[in-house]
Amino acid sequence: MTQDNTGKVAFISGGAMGIGASTAEAFAKSGAKVALTDFNGAALEAFADHLRAKGYDVLTFVGDVADEAFMQSAVEETVTKWGRLDFAYNNAGIHAPRVEIADAEWKDFQRVLDVNLRGIWNGMKYELRQMRKQGFGAIVNCSSQSGLVGTPCLGPYTASKHAVLGLTKCAALEYATRGIRINAICPGTSDTPMVTNACKEAPEHMRRVIEVIPMQRLGKSEEIASLVLWLCSEGAGFVIGQAIAADGGFTVQ
Repeated sequence: MTQDNTGKVAFISGGAMGIGASTAEAFAKSGAKVALTDFNGAALEAFADHLRAKGYDVLTFVGDVADEAFMQSAVEETVTKWGRLDFAYNNAGIHAPRVEIADAEWKDFQRVLDVNLRGIWNGMKYELRQMRKQGFGAIVNCSSQSGLVGTPCLGPYTASKHAVLGLTKCAALEYATRGIRINAICPGTSDTPMVTNACKEAPEHMRRVIEVIPMQRLGKSEEIASLVLWLCSEGAGFVIGQAIAADGGFTVQ
């Protein structure tokens, strides 16, 4: 899709690779300045150099989205640098080990909640403070197809992604009359580095995963990115509080 976001600013967490990186590049191609966070500093700087080599304006922040002070600083420095915040895509997320609930470790559950839920809370808190001040903005939160259905042996991950949808709906209603739109996306299994590694480590399991996707393939990170950009566009101006699946049909079976 083609959009003109010249002069606008997009803030993306988990922006070093996968869907986050594809979304960052799509925003940059549309003319936006992009601010990126990631825990993996080396990967983040390598990707930022890739974007800068194409002439795009990029800011980077290395840190943990679960750290509220880090997210506050990243958002505020972005606004200080560029004077505004038009779009935010809260993308950062992690998986827990695949295990039955009876055998799960609390530390794993806590870490997933810290990143997948608290990380989005931290981002939204400071993104919304700026957008509320300026009177406009669009936020997209990354849930998952596991935010719409149950996924056996992924209890912590599934719980965190369901919670993202609840948080999104509440925030969307709070800001519906103030020029700020908030939605969520629910990607299915896509061609991210995390999935690529899983394919290498457990090819038989990944074959079964792909078999149950009606389209019989993985999603492309660029396809998910295009959904984020649409939700941030004027074309989605009457869309708030929605959880939109891009999962090859998995959740409609």
